[in-house]
Formats: sequence, structure tokens, C-alpha cells
Amino acid sequence: MPSPDQRRIVILTGARQTGKTTLLKKVYPTLRYVNLDVLENREWLRGLSALNWAETLGKAVIDEAQKEPSVFEKVKYAFDERAADFTALSGSAQILLLSKVRESLAGRAFVYELWPLMFSEVLGGSEAFREPLCARLATCARVGDVLDGIPPELPPDETNRRRQVMRHLLKWGGMPELLGLNDADRRDWLRSYEATYLERDLGDLARLSDLAPFRKLQRLTALRTASLLSYSELARDGGFSVDTARRYLEYLGLSYQTFLLPPYHVNLTSQVVKSPKVFWADVGLARQVGGVGRAMTGGLFETFVVSELYKWVRSSGADMRLFYYRTRSGLEVDVIIETPNGLIGVEIKMREKAGHSDAAGLRRVAEGAGSRWLGGLVVHGGTRLEPLCEPDIWSVPAIRLLG
Repeated sequence: MPSPDQRRIVILTGARQTGKTTLLKKVYPTLRYVNLDVLENREWLRGLSALNWAETLGKAVIDEAQKEPSVFEKVKYAFDERAADFTALSGSAQILLLSKVRESLAGRAFVYELWPLMFSEVLGGSEAFREPLCARLATCARVGDVLDGIPPELPPDETNRRRQVMRHLLKWGGMPELLGLNDADRRDWLRSYEATYLERDLGDLARLSDLAPFRKLQRLTALRTASLLSYSELARDGGFSVDTARRYLEYLGLSYQTFLLPPYHVNLTSQVVKSPKVFWADVGLARQVGGVGRAMTGGLFETFVVSELYKWVRSSGADMRLFYYRTRSGLEVDVIIETPNGLIGVEIKMREKAGHSDAAGLRRVAEGAGSRWLGGLVVHGGTRLEPLCEPDIWSVPAIRLLG
């Protein structure tokens, strides 16, 4: 992140409890820290004029900035007048998508996102962060160039370590606080998080007189993670209007609870489905909202893999774009990775081993992609990495791809 000696407005956003405050205090330990979760601090900054902003605050870290919208105009004024050359703002919502903020800070702010911990981060622990295997796909000319020569199996101790990390993320998700807790406390923490989200983060985005319909939308979306998004189905099953379903899902996206995977529109085979797929960003929260004790499903495993890829692309700035592909005739590939060099197809299976039939969709898409095809991956829950079939399609364990 930028040094406070630079002329910058820094915005760090992400879901609540992903570690934004900890990171900002570590990176900027000498700057004044103001937490707008505290009512008195909100009232203080609301009453502080733009003219006195820089003199009173100087270089500062302002946490949960979206709770006092007047802050952004004052930061803009002080920055434009060169009275305060550095300010760091954090928020539990996608701040620049909020209209008042977009108008104030567009073109001035450097934006960073902090997501729940990725597999590679949990695996590395306190060691220096290393890029996961999937990062090398961004610049490869062929998938085989990356995977050929990699040992099919890891040593047993390393395999067990990686599988333990994956089991934790599949059951509890990637919120940092959960790592040091026992299972009973993890359950309590997730229940508390769900309630806190409704009280705090949703309250920053909307004033809802009745939370019951929103709770229903949350649960319906969690149960549908990794599925095609249909506002009409959500509205029908939830008993509210399509416009309400659309608005509530926007709130979930703005607060980093969910994201949408767009369809790949280029016609590789036949008429394509144009609705996005909806995913929860954290499997642990999806299981909590969808029902405590919910069994692991193929949709949750797909959510885990896709969210890991999504978080990596968003966090690293890698030159990759993620899509899914589905035709009206039923052909589907779970993920299409678009890089400057071409396309990589990804099929996701929860089972321990991939078979040739799992690559059927990838082979069909490869035919349509022609020279743009870089190769395919069947990502599974097992341990063995090996070539699967032509054209350059590999069987790859999730614990290898993501670590």
C-alpha cells in the first residue's frame, strides 16, 4: 500500500472482520486513527468544517468511513487544496459504488480490497506469501507449459496439511478470527456475524423497516450459491417483488457478501445463456446463512474454488477475467478464464478423481475456441495432478491449484 509520504487518498474496502483495521494500523502506525463505528466520532467529524479539516486531522486513517457520508466531500476539499495530502479510508461496503462517494473521489482515490483469507494465505501462515499455482496461468501460452513437470503427488505430510486447510475453509470459511477458535466458538462467531451484518452493514446501505424479507433473500441466495441468477425465482420464492429482489441482492454485493460471475458471451458453440451466476464470497457464511449444519454439496465446493479464483484476481490485479459458459442446449463449463493469450476452461468436481467424461464440456468449448484455447482443468477434491486428455486438459486437485 502507498506510503503516507505520497500524495494519496487510499480506500481499503472489504467485508466486516476481514482485517482492514488491523492492516491499516500496521501499515500506518503513526497516523491519527478515527473509528466511525463510534457515534461520538461521527458527530465530531460531521461538525468539523472542510476549512478546518486538514488542520484538525492532518494525515489520518478513518475507519468505517461510509457511516458518515460528509467525510468524503471534506477529504476531497482538503486534498484538492493540498492541505491534506494523505488520507486512508476504510469501509465495509464498496465505497466507490455509492453515488455520493463516486462523485467526490472518482479519479482521486487508490482503491484496495481485502477479502476473507485465501487458501494460499492460510496455508502459508506467518511465512512470506507465495503465489498460488493458478497465478501462473495468467501469462502462460499453454496450460501444459505450467503443469508439465510438476510432480503428480506431493509428499504425504504436505498433502495432509493442504487437505486440512481445505477442510477448514470448506466448513468455516476464511474469516481470520476463526483460525484461533474451537468449533463451538466458531459456530457462535458465525451466528453473531450474521446478526451483526443485519444491524451494521445493511444499516449503512439501506433503512429497512422489516428485516424479514431481506433475511429470506439472504437464505435463498445462500442456498442457490453457484447457480444461475433469476430475480423472478427469488421474488417468487421469497414473496416479494422482482425489484425488491434486485435491490436486496445489490446490497449483498455492495457489502462483499456475494458476487456475480458473468456469462462468456462469445458464441463458441451455440446460443448462450446470458444470466450471471451468483456466488457467496465465503463458504462458511454461505453455510451459516443457508442453515447451520448444512451438508457439503457440489455447489458449495464450486463456490469454494470459484471464490478463491475470484479473490485472487481481485486482490492481485492479475490480467485475467473470469466467466462461466452455458448454452441453451445444456453445454456448460464452470469457469472460463480469459487472459491476454487466450482462454482456459475450468470444470469443478467435488469427487476425489476426475474422469474423461468430466472433460466433455471442455472439449466442446476447445473446438469452438480454436487457436484461442490454452488448455483446460478439471479441478477436483483429490490429490493427484496428471494429464487427462487432449486438447491439453489436466486433472488438477484444488489443493494444488490454489496453493
